[in-house]
Amino acid sequence: MTADAIPQEDEPTAATEFWAGAKLSFPVIVAASPFAFLFGAMAVKNGLSVFEATLMSFAIYGGASQMVGIDLFGQHIEPWLIVLSIFAVNFRHVLYSAAIGRKLSVWPTIQQALGYFVLTDPLYAEVERKGEAGRHIAFPWYIGFGATLYVSWVIQSGIGAYFGNLIPDPHALGMDFLLPIYFFGIVLSFRARPNWLPVVIVSGIASLIAYKTVGSPWHVSIGAAAGVALVALLPVRQGGEFER
Repeated sequence: MTADAIPQEDEPTAATEFWAGAKLSFPVIVAASPFAFLFGAMAVKNGLSVFEATLMSFAIYGGASQMVGIDLFGQHIEPWLIVLSIFAVNFRHVLYSAAIGRKLSVWPTIQQALGYFVLTDPLYAEVERKGEAGRHIAFPWYIGFGATLYVSWVIQSGIGAYFGNLIPDPHALGMDFLLPIYFFGIVLSFRARPNWLPVVIVSGIASLIAYKTVGSPWHVSIGAAAGVALVALLPVRQGGEFER
């Protein structure tokens, strides 16, 4: 058989890539749904209308920062402090964007803007895994994952807001435990990386200390900064050896 006769593997179409990303997001949707329902219910309990709660998910799209926001909106706190608190929670996305920026830089500007808007913790993890495997990060695959998760979050938080008045105490259901477990699984999936354990330990300790001293939501950013600082100080492993 000649080289010309060897069948060539077809390149995946944009639709194929999109649905591959969408299917990959389904476990995340299941894990995040209790948190989305909880946010909607808590938003209504804190005085937001169903429309306002859904609009908040549509415009901000940050589960933890939205929860911080609704806790602060009902208090007599300066607006700049609310913005600063939400930034503290979302600071990790600055690190995510910097980490995957080179992979997305080949996309047109509008695609990059959409990509950064729908960027979440699980999407970042999937991009990193795909990049480490030497696979191309195609925009249809990326937006299939990100857009599916985004739309489901907006819809689910709206449902939670609509039915929120039927739940006397949303926290009492204990349904929000699924999301931390999912994030713990994401962290464990990177355990083969160099210096994984010391970085996790230092970040965790720093976050706990910050939570007890400075308070929430600053412990999120402080824990992340401690992990980044440790990585910057540690030697870089190259080919199984450490550079001196």
